Amino acid sequence: MNLLKIKKKDNLMIENAGIIKNINDFKGKILLGDCLEVMNKIPNNSVDLIFTDPPYNIGVDYENHEDNMQYEEYIHWCEKWLKQCRDILTKKGSIYVAINDEYAAEYVMIMKKLGLFMRNWIIWHYSFGQATTKKFSRCHTHILYFCKDKNEFIFNKDAIRVFSVRQKMGDKRAHPKGKIPEDVWKVSRVAGTFKERIKEIPNQMPIKILERIVKTSSEKKSIIMDPFSGSGTTLLAAKKLGREYVGIEKSKTYRNAAIKRLNSVF
Repeated sequence: MNLLKIKKKDNLMIENAGIIKNINDFKGKILLGDCLEVMNKIPNNSVDLIFTDPPYNIGVDYENHEDNMQYEEYIHWCEKWLKQCRDILTKKGSIYVAINDEYAAEYVMIMKKLGLFMRNWIIWHYSFGQATTKKFSRCHTHILYFCKDKNEFIFNKDAIRVFSVRQKMGDKRAHPKGKIPEDVWKVSRVAGTFKERIKEIPNQMPIKILERIVKTSSEKKSIIMDPFSGSGTTLLAAKKLGREYVGIEKSKTYRNAAIKRLNSVF
């Protein structure tokens, strides 16, 4: 699929765009196309934060993606798009990847091999898991947090502080603004009955997860990208918090649903 160029007014696309010389020209847009082809045209060192919830290779019926690759094929595909993400990140940039149990360890090894530095292996714990009969019910997803430079990265600790037990106890040692959250985040999944739910899309990240990530690892002038933008939750969080964003989506159905969602908020 060719990279498609955006019409400025309505987020629709026209074909045969070349190299994106200035990422600023595409802020606030969702680029339609395969992320491998699109990211190959985005300048290096141009994006401050990447979050993505990529295909898990578990047989989900996506519109135009094979989600049941052979193991080696899937790993090779992951290596290619993660390398492009690394190149696109600015020196102070960070990447967060949500992934399942089956491939979390492989993702960690790939990102370390690419020269990225792990900050946290976050566990997103939700209150209701998937029903099972032959193993423990799964009620978590991994969120792997890496940065491009070991020493220089954006981390806005005061923007994400939460009320602490020390504060509750009146302990004078407590930070007056609260503590930095732990690496286990307890946030409900987006159930089918939630107002937040987008009916056209089978999987969706909660906005609370993305708001914390955007607050942590970006600033007001930062550009945030999601190479598998899906329902647009990453882009929505960026927009709500006054950041710039660029989305990439292969499915017209998903892209159109995300555009509708973004336009309906403000």
